[in-house]
Amino acid sequence: MATVKIVTDSSVQLSEDEKSKYDITVIPLSIMIDETVYVDGETISSEQFVKMMLEADNLPKTSQPPIGKFVDAFDKLGADGSQVLCINMMEQLSGSVHAAEQAATLSSADVTVVDSGTTDRGLGFQVVEAAKLAATGASVDEIVERIETVRKNTVMAMGVMTLDNIVKGGRLHPVAGAITNFLNIKIILKIEDHKLKIESKGRGVKFIKKYFDNVISSMSQDKAIKAIGISYVNTTDLISEIADKIKEQVQNVPFLLKVTSPVISTHAGEGAFALFYFDDPE
Repeated sequence: MATVKIVTDSSVQLSEDEKSKYDITVIPLSIMIDETVYVDGETISSEQFVKMMLEADNLPKTSQPPIGKFVDAFDKLGADGSQVLCINMMEQLSGSVHAAEQAATLSSADVTVVDSGTTDRGLGFQVVEAAKLAATGASVDEIVERIETVRKNTVMAMGVMTLDNIVKGGRLHPVAGAITNFLNIKIILKIEDHKLKIESKGRGVKFIKKYFDNVISSMSQDKAIKAIGISYVNTTDLISEIADKIKEQVQNVPFLLKVTSPVISTHAGEGAFALFYFDDPE
């Protein structure tokens, strides 16, 4: 049995096989859609959420897991004397890392909480790597050092097709959002220093295609890529086209294509998607 047990929040993007194989505990966030509260992964699936979000009268509201859920999980996992390592989504998008930190002070277990500086499949890369190391008997310090390396070597490019949700969520001035939508401006976001930042912007789908064509071309020359993921809000021809190009040009690398979590869908909006890859030159 591993002496370090891994916990994360439900913004993480993992395959069902990874969850079971590596014994990863996932603490769900909550989502409110038109006054009804749902629990991510328990009372609503990612696919169900997207359909309901697009039909909802108001932008859904997401909330961090209750501190008690973290405490209960930490206490249960640490009951046999194991240490617990909780790796959470970036602070800019959710307060889940702070809820976990508070829970750690209340738990009877020995808990270490880490802000992953990312989310979704980028968080998944760190969580899986942590669980693999835990299974070998690595210490918490060794695991934390390794996942920091994973973070530094993870690339994310996120295509945002409409700014409606970002504006409704108060993350962009409404006038600016109206102008950019009117002009058919699309934006590419990246993660830098634990923050989401605009990497590039341009007009129309052609801009997005060209940008990702360049990314894929660069990826095809990189022999150190260990894992790839595309997470998306809803299926589009563009996403399918980009996924097919990656499979064709970057072969023999694990690739997870999956609907993103409700918290990310809420922020990103209809048609959005993100490409993640982990480059490990060591």
